[in-house]
Amino acid sequence: MRRFISHKVKNLITKTTSYTICSSSSPSPSPSPSSTAALRFLSTLQPDLMATPITIDTINPKVLKCEYAVRGEIVTLAQKLQQDLKDNPGSHPFDEILYCNIGNPQSLAQQPITFFREVLALCDHPSILDKSVTHGLFSADAIERAFQILDQIPGRATGAYSHSQGIKGLRDTIASGIEARDGFPADPNDLFLTDGASPAVHMMMQLLIRSENDGILCPIPQYPLYSASIALHGGTLVPYYLDEQTGWGLEISELENQLKTAKSKGIDVRALVVINPGNPTGQVLGEANQRDIVEFCKREGLVLLADEVYQENVYVPDKKFHSFKKITRSMGYGEKDISLVSFQSVSKGFYGECGKRGGYMEITGFSPEVREQIYKLASVNLCSNISGQVLASLIMSPPKVGDESYESFSAEKEAILSSLARRAKTLEDALNSLEGVTCNRAEGAMYLFPRINLPDKAIKAAEAAKTAPDAFYAKHLLNATGIVVVPGSGFRQVPGTWHFRCTILPQEEKIPAIVTRLTEFHKKFMDEFCG
Repeated sequence: MRRFISHKVKNLITKTTSYTICSSSSPSPSPSPSSTAALRFLSTLQPDLMATPITIDTINPKVLKCEYAVRGEIVTLAQKLQQDLKDNPGSHPFDEILYCNIGNPQSLAQQPITFFREVLALCDHPSILDKSVTHGLFSADAIERAFQILDQIPGRATGAYSHSQGIKGLRDTIASGIEARDGFPADPNDLFLTDGASPAVHMMMQLLIRSENDGILCPIPQYPLYSASIALHGGTLVPYYLDEQTGWGLEISELENQLKTAKSKGIDVRALVVINPGNPTGQVLGEANQRDIVEFCKREGLVLLADEVYQENVYVPDKKFHSFKKITRSMGYGEKDISLVSFQSVSKGFYGECGKRGGYMEITGFSPEVREQIYKLASVNLCSNISGQVLASLIMSPPKVGDESYESFSAEKEAILSSLARRAKTLEDALNSLEGVTCNRAEGAMYLFPRINLPDKAIKAAEAAKTAPDAFYAKHLLNATGIVVVPGSGFRQVPGTWHFRCTILPQEEKIPAIVTRLTEFHKKFMDEFCG
């Protein structure tokens, strides 16, 4: 029937179009009976056969408000340039696109950790576990771990659904890893395994935000996941500004001022987001500062949302990662004192398994009734993917001394982290050598967030182009060099300041080329716009 209607419509439209074309050069005659019938028939059709029923004006306004700069306009342009280079080699003044915009290590040739991939392969294809050839190809501890994990999976099938919080045995392993890290007990029932940290963040925003009168304190600059998820769930982002002059310090006085301002506007602030190590800013919080943050949340009755996905990425000898779970327990605070949610992901660290979408959140300090509601939210999505769950257990329980894979695992880990530290320092030094650019040291995470003091002429040119000045700079940088960075305006920043985020992830041998291209471009840019 639908095919018949479609055919009928095509015939009538053809007749109507023919009539219009034929009569366009002559005086306007009365429509023919066939064209009148066509128009009458078309007017009776359902909207989905006439026109798209959804327009930009009728979609959810929360979606329109949501932005995610990490994969925004600059990246779209980069992908177009990459296709140009493929179709027409030599069409641009560079031979490749250098992606410094997103924390996606394996897309930039970082190799996965062998032990992790061995275990994953064996779990996904358990029939090879009993073959003699397998023992020549895989390490003994990877085989043993695969057997242990498969015994914990119902049906020994990685393609099956699991418990909505994640496989119990894997949660047991992760809880043991957390306890070993922090020195305090961890309960597997506090863990929710998720497809990366992002769904966990969305879940908590969905739980906490009731209306636009509910606010979430977020660091500025911030990772756009937070502004996007707050917007999608209809809440209000309450900004607190990190102090660039003190290495992106988090000042309690700033938290207090922003909380007071929000309350004066009728905003009920529900939670505080802390990203440690920082994204996009790369700082690592000190223990004293963390204790002050915990005291602030306890005093004000705020849920502490601790984004700790870069906990393995610390590059300076005078700083060390401490989880907020460890800090709160060392202060003597327990379940009844403070509500804490800690996020971890397999995407970052030295493992960089972004595409496997593994992660978890640990929730403490919530009543049984609220926990039931969190479980309900998790159940809506059935469960996270099993490969991600397996990886989450592996990163929290890697090979130990005495295991066959320990030496190779340790070597791979050290090679990646030491290389990242060298790359960070090289880029940091290069950025600080540029005219009008200042860059705080990269203490951790995977990013640098330099400040650019742009000439007035460049700012006016950006205004004329109806774009933010740092986006104007980033677009010129991309077109001239093929280097992709994210404008600081996509992360928010102190008004009147301009930045960009640059990852430290390109292969180490490509860092000198990035430095050379960036240095040459910046000099030409400043010469052009300082005159």
